[in-house]
Amino acid sequence: MSKNNLIGLAAAVTIIVSAFLPWLTVESKHLVFTGVHTAGSSFGEPGKLNVVVAAIAGVLFLFKKTWARRLNVFITAFLIAWTFRNMILFARCEMGICPHKEIGLYLSLAGALVAFFCVVVQRKPNVPSQASQ
Repeated sequence: MSKNNLIGLAAAVTIIVSAFLPWLTVESKHLVFTGVHTAGSSFGEPGKLNVVVAAIAGVLFLFKKTWARRLNVFITAFLIAWTFRNMILFARCEMGICPHKEIGLYLSLAGALVAFFCVVVQRKPNVPSQASQ
C-alpha cells in the first residue's frame, strides 16, 4: 500500500471522527451542534452522509484497481462539495445570531481536501502496453 493510500485512509477516518466533534456553537442559546446531532435546528444531520461517503472512500483506498481509483475521484470530489456545503450552511449568520465555528467543521473540510488530493496524485499501476508484446 502506497503512502497516498495510507494518508487518504487516514483522511477518511478523520472525516468520520470529525462528524462526532462539535461543528459550531450558538452561545446565545447555549447550543452545540455536531454533524450527527443538530437537535434544536433545521440543519438536518449532514454528518451522516459525511460518514457514509468517507467510509466508501476509505474502502476504495484499499483497492489497487483502476476502477477503484476512478470511482474514488468522483466519491472524494462529492465529499469536498458536500463538506463545503456544510461549511456554508453551518457558518452563516441568521437573524443577527452568528455561530462560533468549531474544530469539527474545519477538520471535515481539511480531511476531504486531503483525501481528494491523495486520489489525484496517485500513480498509475505499471501495466504492460500492447505495443511491447
